[in-house]
Formats: sequence, structure tokens, C-alpha cells
Amino acid sequence: MSPKYLVAAVLVAIVAAPATAQSVKAGIEAWQRADYAAAVAIWRPLAAAGDADAQFNLGQAYRLGRGVPLDLGAAQMWFQRAANGGHVDAQTTLGLLLFQNGNRVEGLKWLRRAAEQGEPRALLVYGTALYNGDGVPQDKLLGYAFISRAAAQGLAPAKDTLGQLDQLMPASERQKAVALARSIPKGSPVPAAKPQKSAAKPKAEKPVRAAEAKPAATRPKPPQAAAAPPTPASGGWRIQLGAFSQRGSAEALYRRISGKGAVAGRQPFYVPAGAVTRLQVGPYASRAAAEAACKALGVACFPVPAK
Repeated sequence: MSPKYLVAAVLVAIVAAPATAQSVKAGIEAWQRADYAAAVAIWRPLAAAGDADAQFNLGQAYRLGRGVPLDLGAAQMWFQRAANGGHVDAQTTLGLLLFQNGNRVEGLKWLRRAAEQGEPRALLVYGTALYNGDGVPQDKLLGYAFISRAAAQGLAPAKDTLGQLDQLMPASERQKAVALARSIPKGSPVPAAKPQKSAAKPKAEKPVRAAEAKPAATRPKPPQAAAAPPTPASGGWRIQLGAFSQRGSAEALYRRISGKGAVAGRQPFYVPAGAVTRLQVGPYASRAAAEAACKALGVACFPVPAK
């Protein structure tokens, strides 16, 4: 290629780059004027040409149904293209969309990528999943580290979640987690979760055979007075048993503990908090009663005022 043509090609590239940026910006300005159809018309050819910002914006248009019919399938397609191009907001939005639609494995994959680049929402959701072992191998230290990094960026739900974890984790463990958070540079790969030591399995109970079962007494028992219905629990306190990136995980935990006496007569509350759902059970008459219930349950929980 002659120098004349080489200079001409460079000039074309220099001129073309600002034009694309201005076109994407023009679409944003149209969107802010609520001229959604015009914004979509600007972004569509740029998205088709591979512009990640335009692809993400077009995905948002389809997700919200503005300027185009609401179409989550089309939204996911454009988010996927932008995410493959390294667009962090697209990776986060795609991850959350997939997770909410039940595709947890794929959703966590994208959320992890965005978390590695420091996106606060992704740090919170992926960190919560790590802490709870919700869809990924449990790693409480790394989960706390991720959530603390999200909180450090000012994300309110992350600050709230971090405050709850501070009540659950011993100070020595929190110090390790904070040191881990500081040791992970932005954009670096996430350390692999450490394999958890498997807890000792309880011995299976020997099934009772019919021949071994003691026959019931044949003497008729005197009629007993009907038991009085239990008094409904009341009070201004609940116990919180965790924050989950999927409500289904919170419901599963409640099903596991619902037969225990410490929660008898109480009901579950699934409290949304940003991208997570908190499992609370109550009411309890006092903070002391809630603390006693936590001890009796034998699982990590803490008392919270009922709202």
C-alpha cells in the first residue's frame, strides 16, 4: 500500500470513530427525550455492526418494551452479544436476567465475569451466592470479600448485607476476608473456591421391621380433653437466617427448619433487598426470645426488628 493510501485509511478510521460515538450518544439523547423509537432506530444499525454500547442499549429497549415490543428473548440476545464483547453492564444485566429466569449456572457465569471487573451489583449477588453456597461451592471468606468490595463502592444493599454478615462471622474470619478483598486487584481472576471438608455423615437409622415393632396396648384409653389451640405468636422481633440470590433457596431453607420447635407457631417472611431475598421468621416477643430461638435452631441467624 502506498503512503498516500495508508494516510487516507488512517484518516477514515479517525473520522469514523467519533461518528460512531456521536451516533450512540445521539440515541441516548433521544431516549432521554422519551423518543424511544428514534433511539432504537439509531442504535440498531450500530448494534448490527458490533458496537457493544449500542447492543446493550438495544437490549434494554427490548427488556423494557420501549420503542420496540417487549421481548425478553431479543433482549437476552443483544445482551449476550454485548457481554461477549466485554461490556460489563451487559454481563451484569444478562447474568441477573438468566438467574431470575432459572438458569442459575449461566447467570452466575456472567455475574462472575462482571464481578471480576468490579461491577458492584455483580459483586453483591455473586458474593452472596459464594457465602451461602447457592449454586457455587461455598466460600464464606471470598463471599464476604466480594460483598465488602461492593459496599465500598457505595451500593446500599451491599452495605446492609455486610452489616448482617458482621454479626454472623467472627472477627478473625472477617479480618481474613478483608485482607483477601484487598489482595484481589480489579480485573483479576477470582481465586478458586477452596474445597469444603465434608461433614461426618450421620449413621443411617436401621429400618424398623414389622416383626420388631411392639404391639399397641389393647386396653382402650380414656378419652382425653381436646388440646387448646396454640396462642398465636406475637411480638416485634424476627430471626433472619440468610440472604439468597434466589427466593427458592430461601424457601428451601425454611422447609428444612419449619418442623423445629424454635419456629413453631411462627411464619416465614421473604423480604426483598435489591438483588437478594432475606429469609426471616417470626414474630418473637423480644430480642432475647429471638436470640434463644437462634441458639435452639443450631443454624446461623440473628434477631432483627420486625418492620
